[in-house]
Amino acid sequence: MTGIGRPEASEYAPFFAGYVALVAGDAPVPVLEAQARTVAETFTSVGDESAGFRYAPGKWSVREVLGHCIDTERVFTYRALAFARGEQAPLPRFDEDAYAANAGHDGIPLEELVAEFGHVRAATVAMLRHLPAAAWSRVGAASGNAISVRALAFIMAGHVQHHLGILRDRYGVGHAG
Repeated sequence: MTGIGRPEASEYAPFFAGYVALVAGDAPVPVLEAQARTVAETFTSVGDESAGFRYAPGKWSVREVLGHCIDTERVFTYRALAFARGEQAPLPRFDEDAYAANAGHDGIPLEELVAEFGHVRAATVAMLRHLPAAAWSRVGAASGNAISVRALAFIMAGHVQHHLGILRDRYGVGHAG
């Protein structure tokens, strides 16, 4: 897939700038595909016995971090689908803490969460690969802010990259590469 171009700062809320900056190049779909392998390798290296580890009180466990990535991907993929198809109604805010508190991810074997992430990511990639060219620049409103389909693809990749960095730096999981 050829590059779709990097989103302009006007295509997403300032909050997401850090995520967009974590994605190299102008083609997020190959990044999303490669990340699926990295996520599987990273979380599989933890093992289920260590997946309940929290680096500090009140912080998410390793399982909950992966569950959060799954939930966020689903929400952002829905937004991308809705806006790509021309949805004009504003979409609601996503309260990541409420989702995490109600998900029960710590009760799910890590191996199953890894597989679930793989399935969700594969569905995201398939949907993005089949978008018509004009869909990438479509904009909708989510959480009270304008956001483009193109920006959502970059944000999804950057969001997971962000959490892989946190896992490496604060949990001691994964590696710098």
